[in-house]
Amino acid sequence: MTAPFQLFAKITPKPEHQDAVRDSLLSILAQTRAEPGCLKFNLLEGRDESCFYLDEEWAGDGALAEHYAAPYIAPIFAKYEDWLAAPVEIHKMTPLA
Repeated sequence: MTAPFQLFAKITPKPEHQDAVRDSLLSILAQTRAEPGCLKFNLLEGRDESCFYLDEEWAGDGALAEHYAAPYIAPIFAKYEDWLAAPVEIHKMTPLA
């Protein structure tokens, strides 16, 4: 079993899909937070409103894999192929102190 870790994701939508991306992210908050391996899942929007950020904490790699496999996640990932201006930037981190 892997140790808990934090993850930051930067999501950059095309301007014409800004609202759709925001709505898609808002639509998964409650379900994601209810997942047993999810320790934190916060959605933030850049002050310039060009990007979204997910501040996440997971119980381990398996918990994140289960999240990505959830039936409500796949349709969003599929839409991101057209909606995003750049690939999602994902940074996995281990707290040092």
